[in-house]
Amino acid sequence: MPIRRALLLLALTLLPGAALAQSAQKPIQIFVPFAPGGSADGIARILSNEIGASLGRQVVVINQPGASGTMALVTAARQPGDGDTLAIAATAALVINPHIASSNNFDTLKELAPVAKLIDIPIVMVSSPKGDLKTIKAVIERARSAPGGVTYGTTGANSAQHMAVELLKKMTGANFVHVPYRGSAPAVTDVLGGQIPMASVDLTSAHQHIKAGTLNPLGVTSAERAKTAPEIPTIAEGGVPGFNGSAGFIGVLAPAATPPAKVRELSQMVAAIMAKPDVQARVAQLSVEPAYESETRWSAMLQADSNKWKELLKTLPQQN
Repeated sequence: MPIRRALLLLALTLLPGAALAQSAQKPIQIFVPFAPGGSADGIARILSNEIGASLGRQVVVINQPGASGTMALVTAARQPGDGDTLAIAATAALVINPHIASSNNFDTLKELAPVAKLIDIPIVMVSSPKGDLKTIKAVIERARSAPGGVTYGTTGANSAQHMAVELLKKMTGANFVHVPYRGSAPAVTDVLGGQIPMASVDLTSAHQHIKAGTLNPLGVTSAERAKTAPEIPTIAEGGVPGFNGSAGFIGVLAPAATPPAKVRELSQMVAAIMAKPDVQARVAQLSVEPAYESETRWSAMLQADSNKWKELLKTLPQQN
């Protein structure tokens, strides 16, 4: 009996510690600032599966669109810097929004610590094949001549997709009227449904529809054709010489309070994940291009891009 009583007391003593250990294994969170269906959501889900398998932890993807791609980042920045919170961020939130007077004054590069660049995202302008806006020349002519111009959708205000069309507007004098969406997928849906005639979106959301013939590609916004869709011409090739609206990019960040050693550990884990052949195959299925960079290299790249956009934005109209 004394032995049984001793074993019982020992078990009761161990229970709180066991419960504490279990509660410490809270889910790792990956915040995504766009709706499901785009490249940001796709790469987040690839990461979540791989991180979960690597660490033996539950990883949840939290889609929180809004505020021009920064709502989810604001939420992520408020989380503890313990390495259990990550955020996916795209070009606009990182290097464009901080220079927009009408933004929410959230400086992503101060509130979050860059962990790794993940992918480059080709941006494509698309229209409905049912209409008569089948080339970029036709779109520009309509936007110049129609009283109300041509309406177009994007993944959000001041996104890379939006700024590419603003640059096109500046170069051609065409009247493009912006309609911001909460991600590329909803904008694509409205082009497919005839609610808007045109959109500037990431290739991920549009490529399958382009292949199926239900979306018409007007051109990619970068200076060169996308490796994942070499059949689609550039806007420059379509009739706007010298146009380079660049491609977009996506990376992963952690709350600014995360210790540098933990950030480095996370970056190395991401590097190992992105180097896997099966992961690269899945990334290719998103119609994006793997482009891993370490936390130090990517931080330097982000600062250079931020300076570039800051100067360019001084010459472009800023819209909500």
